[in-house]
Amino acid sequence: MKYARQTQDALDRLDQSLRRLHTMVKRGENTEALRFMEEGDLKERYDELQTLIKLNSTNDLGASGVQGLGNI
Repeated sequence: MKYARQTQDALDRLDQSLRRLHTMVKRGENTEALRFMEEGDLKERYDELQTLIKLNSTNDLGASGVQGLGNI
């Protein structure tokens, strides 16, 4: 459940950044938009989400923080 909430929060922050990017492009602020994508908030949000997904896919700990015991 915690992973789902963290993922949704990260997706919401990414969505906010994409809306900001859309506004910049609409206003013709192309240089600022490129910087925003390459160095700014949008890149940070994407990296945050990517790290969260990567950690979940490589972490085999269960909800209680212990590795699965398999069949007992």
